[in-house]
Order: sequence, then structure tokens, then C-alpha cells
Amino acid sequence: MRIRHFAAATLALVSVPALAQIATTPQQPGQPIVSRVAAGTYQVDPAHTQVSWQVNHMGFSMLEGQFGASGGSITIDPKKPAATKVDVAFNIDDLSVTAAPFAKHLKSADFFNAAQYPTARFVSTRIVPKGANSATMMGNLTIKDQTKPVTLDVTFVGAGDNPMSKKLNLGFTAKGQIKRSDFGVGAYAPVVSDTVNLTIHAAFTA
Repeated sequence: MRIRHFAAATLALVSVPALAQIATTPQQPGQPIVSRVAAGTYQVDPAHTQVSWQVNHMGFSMLEGQFGASGGSITIDPKKPAATKVDVAFNIDDLSVTAAPFAKHLKSADFFNAAQYPTARFVSTRIVPKGANSATMMGNLTIKDQTKPVTLDVTFVGAGDNPMSKKLNLGFTAKGQIKRSDFGVGAYAPVVSDTVNLTIHAAFTA
């Protein structure tokens, strides 16, 4: 009986759809209104920009970690979305996971070798608009001095005046996949999946 109940509960969990992005409410200062974005160059907001990665750990569980942006910018004109340029850097030593020994291993020569390659960087090369609030972004990702093309599906989250800084803020969410072995961090593949799911939450400020 207990086994039957456990199986039923497991199937119920599997059947729950993935959570959608939390909706913006009318009370929030940022809104997904493209006309709020003034043409110009905006600096990345390191405190509110994250790159989350996810791998399949030995077929037992999904394992996640995160990087924060250390600098960068977006140059954007809502009237010319295809001309948008993005350039963002990430400090490898700022990698975050849930266990300090694991973080230390990831920063070692087995993986990112943060001492020798302290920075990763993404530079856009092409933007293909797919509607008012979404686009496909192609660019070059550099990790451990190895540069490979990456394609991201980008969604405009919103723009508006930040009530704390009194500056115009704007942000995007992007998703994509890479092969970690392409960048010299393929240790233990395929026991730990070579494919990495990426989710980027990027915030910029005037």
C-alpha cells in the first residue's frame, strides 16, 4: 500500500507543468512596454543579473549553479531592435553553488581553472526580432579562452524608472543550451551531462 501511494505521488509530481515566469503586476514600476526604453547604452546591474546553469548529475538529480555579472552593457534602440548590442562579463571566482567544497572543485583546474581564466564573456553578434517582446540572439561565449557561438531565446521582461535609484531600468530573460566540453570544462562527461541548460536574467540601468 505504501509503495502504491508513493508511486501515485511521484506520478503526480511528474505531471505538474514547469512553473512559468512570475507575471509582472500593475503595481510594479517595470512593465513590458517597449516604448519605455529610450535609445542609448545601459550598464549591466551586477546585483540583479545572474546566469544559472543546470546539468544532469549522473542520472540521479538535476544540479544547478550560478554566476553573477561583473560588468558589461547593452546598446539598444527600440526602433532598431536588430541593431542591439550586448557585451557582458562574469567573474568565475564568483561562482555560487550550495556547498563550499563543490565550489572550490569547480574553480579548480579540473573545471573552470579560475586562477588562470578568471573571466567569462558573452558578446552578441546578431539579433533577430520575433515580435514586440522577444528575439533570438546569437553571440560568442568565451570560457577558458575558448570562444564558441551560442544562440539564446530572449524575452523582454520590462522597463521603467527604478524608485530607489531614480534611473531607467530594463531587463530580459534568456534561455539556451551549450556543451560544456566545447569550453574545456567537460570533466566527467557523459556521466555528468555534457549538455548544460542556461537561464540568464539580465538587468541594465541608465
